[in-house]
Amino acid sequence: MASILQISDPHFGTERAPVLEALVRLSDQLQPELVVLSGDITQRARSTQFRAARAFVDRLGVPRLVVPGNHDIPLFNLWGRFTRPYAGHRAAFGDELEPLYNSPGLMVLTVNTTRPARHKNGEVSAAQVQAVAKRLVQATPGQLRVVVVHQPIDVQREQDVPNRLIGHTAAQQAWAAAGADLVMGGHIHLPYVMPLPGLARPMWAVQAGTALSQRVRAGVPNSVNVVRWHAADRHCVIEQWDHAAAQDAFVRVRVTPVQPAR
Repeated sequence: MASILQISDPHFGTERAPVLEALVRLSDQLQPELVVLSGDITQRARSTQFRAARAFVDRLGVPRLVVPGNHDIPLFNLWGRFTRPYAGHRAAFGDELEPLYNSPGLMVLTVNTTRPARHKNGEVSAAQVQAVAKRLVQATPGQLRVVVVHQPIDVQREQDVPNRLIGHTAAQQAWAAAGADLVMGGHIHLPYVMPLPGLARPMWAVQAGTALSQRVRAGVPNSVNVVRWHAADRHCVIEQWDHAAAQDAFVRVRVTPVQPAR
């Protein structure tokens, strides 16, 4: 079985220390094959916040893919925003802004959907769409094919439409046709699993809440996702784990089965 722990929007600089420790314990318990951080690693792209994020990721002790979110680009330092927007991210996590992961059970591709000229809206370009599609068709039959973005590939609620990824329609169509099974995202601090309609083959949006930040939505606690993939029978489940303050632990609150096409 292959497994992914999806951590999104930790917003280091606003993190809750007890929740952080509980998440380290959860990772130790689950021993995922891969950790995916789907953006907004920091609150204000400060070097101290990136260092704290890197120290946390190192404690997890498993392979990781880290992609930037809009908060990981300087907001108030305009010179830095437009001349070295990813300097802090690169110093903490390396030069590659769109890392990938390949194993017998997983192909995980990431897309940098941030744009320094945009304050929060994300975008996927035609070149990015095609580059991901080209890689997806190279997957082996036993691999779960996952694409990671920051802003959501689709939304459930009307009020979240302005946060939907620019270029989402072309991305959905091309990536589904090329074999993608899941598109992971964050940004809106709202967890859900959503089948995407009208595509060439089944594909799901997998959205994560904020893992660690005080900046939770009303009634939505800190949460993470766990993906479990059984290649032998092509069975995949998405688990939502919420932080429960009373137990000082993350607890599994929802299991959503999805059935990737053959």
